[in-house]
Amino acid sequence: MSRQVRIMRGREWARPVRPVRREVLSVTPELEEARPPLLFVPGFGHGAWAFAEHWLDHAASRGFPAHAMSLRGHGGSGPAPEATLRAYAHDVTQVAASLPRQAVLVGHGAGALVVAHALARYPARAAVLVAPVFGGWATLGAALRRNPVGTLPAVVGGRLRLSRRQLFSRELPEDEARRYVSRLGRAGRRAQWQLLAGRDAEPAVGRPPVLVLGSPDDRVVPASALTRAARRYGSAPLLFPGMGHDMMLDARWREPVDAILDWLEKEPPAAGR
Repeated sequence: MSRQVRIMRGREWARPVRPVRREVLSVTPELEEARPPLLFVPGFGHGAWAFAEHWLDHAASRGFPAHAMSLRGHGGSGPAPEATLRAYAHDVTQVAASLPRQAVLVGHGAGALVVAHALARYPARAAVLVAPVFGGWATLGAALRRNPVGTLPAVVGGRLRLSRRQLFSRELPEDEARRYVSRLGRAGRRAQWQLLAGRDAEPAVGRPPVLVLGSPDDRVVPASALTRAARRYGSAPLLFPGMGHDMMLDARWREPVDAILDWLEKEPPAAGR
């Protein structure tokens, strides 16, 4: 199986992405089962830690090598205040290409948009988009209605501040929710503006199967946006009522990750693999 990335265009050769230190956290199964590695990509403001809380260990316990990365400027990766969506997708592509086998890309929130862009460069085994934020002015309008104080600064290049109410269900204990919110960082200003512009990703290499999942009670991503994202890949979203946006950290975190792993166990290889 090839793990080659797609040949870069002339403008990409002319303006290469600046290298940066990348944080990658990994948990591998005790026994090698030849299952595809999973690469978890967090959304804006989150780092690899968000998947290290629960999902990495759980995926490894079911036989999947599990890796979580922090986009540049997030978590333990190098600083990048002027990062772009292109730079984020470059990071994902490079980390995925470094894994020993063809990887499954799992993106959360705006990280799902980054994964969608990376799929145009990396022939993934499959992809999973968790509570995907694909951007556009409708996304901005919904954010302004639900969290005006936290959203307005991002419009002028400041930090987007997500609230406990937006990210988690009431089931999550308050002390855990506060701890997670305190760890949130910020995305680059240019990346935030590009998210609002809502530029569509190019077609994926090799037509990998794509699973979209989320919650109809998500206060960041409306149910209609989940449906549109799934239709883009010819499917319907898998829904988990009662959960918040940060499904990997919420009280019922096991349900979505088990659904992802069950789907991967049944999903045949992508076309041409």
